[in-house]
Amino acid sequence: MRARLTSVSRSISLLALAGATIAMAAPAPARTTAPTAAAAPDIRARYALSDKFNGQGLSDLIDNADVAPRFVAEGKGLFYRTGNRLAQNYIYVDLATLAKTQIATTAQLLAALSAATGKTVDADAAHIAEVDYDPATKALRFAALDGRWTLAANGKADKIIEAPRKEDLSLPSPDGRFRIVARNFNLIAVDIKSGKEVALTTDGTREQPYGRSIPQLADILRAGTEEPDMPVSGAWSPDGRYLLSWRLDTRDVKKLSITQQNPPGEFYPRSFSYVYPLAGAEKLPQATRFVIDIEQAMKAGKAKIVPLAIPSESILYPSPPDMGWINGKPRILWTERGYKQQAVYQADPDTGAARIVAHEAVKPLVTVTSSMILPAPDLGGELSISERSGWAQLYLVTPDAPDGGKPLTRGDWEVLSVDHVAGDKSSLIVTGVGREKARNPYWRALYRVSLNGGDTTELTPEPLDHDATLSDDGRWIVDQMSSPTSPTHAVLRDGRTGRIVLDLATADDSRLRAAGYTSPEPFQGVAADGHTPIYGMIFRPANFDAKRSYPIIDNVYTGPTTTDVPATWNDAHRVSGNAVAQIGAIVVMIDGTGTSRRGQAFRLPAYQNLGEVGLDDHISLIRQMAAKYPYMDATRVGVFGGSAGGYDTARFLLRRPNFFTVGVSSSGNHDLRLDKTWWPEVSMGNPDEATWERNSNMSVAGNLMGKLLLIHGDIDDNVPVTESFRLAKALMDAGRDVDLVVLPNTTHRVYQPFFWKKLRDYFTLNLLGETPPALTARTPAAK
Repeated sequence: MRARLTSVSRSISLLALAGATIAMAAPAPARTTAPTAAAAPDIRARYALSDKFNGQGLSDLIDNADVAPRFVAEGKGLFYRTGNRLAQNYIYVDLATLAKTQIATTAQLLAALSAATGKTVDADAAHIAEVDYDPATKALRFAALDGRWTLAANGKADKIIEAPRKEDLSLPSPDGRFRIVARNFNLIAVDIKSGKEVALTTDGTREQPYGRSIPQLADILRAGTEEPDMPVSGAWSPDGRYLLSWRLDTRDVKKLSITQQNPPGEFYPRSFSYVYPLAGAEKLPQATRFVIDIEQAMKAGKAKIVPLAIPSESILYPSPPDMGWINGKPRILWTERGYKQQAVYQADPDTGAARIVAHEAVKPLVTVTSSMILPAPDLGGELSISERSGWAQLYLVTPDAPDGGKPLTRGDWEVLSVDHVAGDKSSLIVTGVGREKARNPYWRALYRVSLNGGDTTELTPEPLDHDATLSDDGRWIVDQMSSPTSPTHAVLRDGRTGRIVLDLATADDSRLRAAGYTSPEPFQGVAADGHTPIYGMIFRPANFDAKRSYPIIDNVYTGPTTTDVPATWNDAHRVSGNAVAQIGAIVVMIDGTGTSRRGQAFRLPAYQNLGEVGLDDHISLIRQMAAKYPYMDATRVGVFGGSAGGYDTARFLLRRPNFFTVGVSSSGNHDLRLDKTWWPEVSMGNPDEATWERNSNMSVAGNLMGKLLLIHGDIDDNVPVTESFRLAKALMDAGRDVDLVVLPNTTHRVYQPFFWKKLRDYFTLNLLGETPPALTARTPAAK
C-alpha cells in the first residue's frame, strides 16, 4: 500500500546541502506479512548491506570478473590479470609457446611502493591502475599514488620522473616540420626549425573561429572563462603537406547559462553562458571544411584557403566534425540534421572538388547507434553497417555505386562492429547479435565473414555472450564468455578457427554469496501486444524470503539508442539494482519495444514517440513477473533511472499514474528540446513543435498522483540542470507536489553517498512505509 495525498502542496523542497531533509507525506502503513514469514532485518542493517553491495564494495567480493587483456610485444604476448583490485595477479603469456608467467601481484606492488616511499601503502591509497608489461625489458609499468612507476625484475619500484610539460594545444605535422597554432580565433602555421610564422586566416571571430571547436561546459568550468584555450582542430595529410580544418559559425545560436553556486576555493558564485546545440532548435552551429597547402603557404608567405565542396554541416554536439585522410585525399563523413541521410565525401585537396563515395538514407531516419560507415581503403571502398533490409547488415560500398553495396552478411540479425579485416582480404571478423535463434537475442558472438561469397562461420559457438578482444593481426582472440547466470570464463582462442587454446580464468562470486547476496534472475515474457518476446531481470534482496511480500522498483532506461537489461555475468552483478534491492524491495530491469539490437521494426515504436514507448511493455512484464512470483506486490511499484532514465522515470509516473506511484528521477532530460541535439534527434528526427511538446514531461505534469523526487547536479555538463527546474515549475503550476535535490559541484555523474541515501530514503518512506535511518552527523571541516 502507499500513502495517498490528501492535499497537494504547491511548494518545492530545494535541497542543495548534505543533511537536508526532504519534505514528504507521512509514511504509508507497513504492509502486513504472512505469519510464517521471518521478520525483516533492521532497516539500518539493510542500508549497510546496500552500501556493501554498491559499486566498489560489491566488486571487491568478486574474483576474476574482468581479466583486462592486452596484447603486448607487437602481438607476441598477452598480458592479463586475475583476482580483484585488492589482490590482483598479473600474468604474461608467451603466444609462441602458450607458457604463462606470473609477473607480479598487488601485494608485491604495495610492498614495493611502501619501500620506495618509506610508509605503508594499501590498495585504497595506492589506486593502482594502467598496469602494463614489456617482456623485452621485463619491466612492469603502472600508475599509483598520483604518479607513474616501474617495477624492476628485482621487485624494486622506482617513480618515473617526468619533466613538467607545458600544455601544447598546437597541431604538429606528422613529419615534424610544421605546427599550427591558434591565436585570436585564427590559425597560424609555424616552421618548427626556423620559427617562421605565416597567418593562414585573418578574419576569425568569436562566433566564427577557424579550427576551434565549441568549448564544452567542463572546459569552461575548469578554466573559469567562457573562452578557454582549446586545441587546434584539424587533420594533417599523412605527408605533412596539407591541413584539413573547418570554420565554426555560432551566429544567432541560442545559448544556455549556468551558475555554479559553490565553486571550490571561491566565496562568490560564478556564472557562464555557453553554446550547447539543442534538439529542435531553429538554428544550430554550422561547420564548413577547407584545406590549406601548408608547404605552399610557407614558401609564398600567405595562404590560399580551398573550401571543400561539401554542404555546411550542423554540429549536433560540442565536438569537431569528422575529418580524415584516405589515400592522400580528405575523407569526410557528413550527416544531415534530423539524421535523414549520411554521406561519405572524398575531396581533392588542391581544388576542393568533392564527390560522394558512400551514401546512406533509410526511412524514417538513419539510426547511427545501430549503423555506421567505416573506411576500408584496402577493400576499395567503405564498409557500411546498414538497416536497409530492416536489420543491421554489413555491405561493401564502392565509389562507383555509393547508394548500392555488396551484401557481406544476410539475415534477421544485427552486426554490431567490424573487428578485423584479414591481411589477404579474404575475410573479416564481426561481432553480431541475434543470429543464433535458440539463444538470448542480446548475446554477442564473433563471426568470420567471407569476402569471396563463402559461408559465415561462427568463431564462438558456446551459447553465451562473448566479450571478445582481438590481437591487431587477428591471430588471437581473448573471449570473456558468460551469461547473467554463468560466471565469466576467459579463454584464448585461435583467431582463424575459434578453437580454445588456453584457459585464462573463471569468475568467482562465492565470497559475495557468502555475504547473503541473492543472484539476479533473467526473465522472459511478452510485450503488451501479447506476442512479442521481451526480456527482463529480477534482483532480490539478500536473505530473500519468499513468504514475505516485496514492493517492486523498476530501474529504467528505455529508448532506441541502447539496451538496459544486462546480458553478461559481470554487468548483472554491477548494476545498481543489486544495491537498491537490499532496502527490502525487488528491483527489475526491462527492455521493451522501442529499444535496440532487435531490428528496425522492434525499435521503430520509439520514433517520435519517446513519451509513450515501452510504458505498457514494462507494466505487462511486471504483471507477468508478479503472476509467477506472488511475493512481488504489483500494487506497490516504484521506478528510478538517470539521464534518459530520469526522463523515463518521470514519464512513467506522469503517464501511468495508477501503476507507478513513487519515482526518483536523476539528471533527466524532461523536455528533449533542452538536451544536446544528437540524442533526441536520432530518435525523433527534427519534427514540428507539437511533436516535441507531446513528448515533453512538462506537458503531462498535471497527471502526477504519486511521489516524485528529482535529483540533478548543479553543473551537469550533459543534461542541463534547467531540465529538472523546468519540470518542477510545471508540476507546481499544475498544483502538484514535488521534491528536488540539487547536488552542489556535481556534473552528470550524480552517484555519490548523499544521492544513494536520498534515493533509498524516498523508496523506504513512500514505498515500504518505513522510517529511514538518520544521516550520520559529521564534524564540519575547519575553515
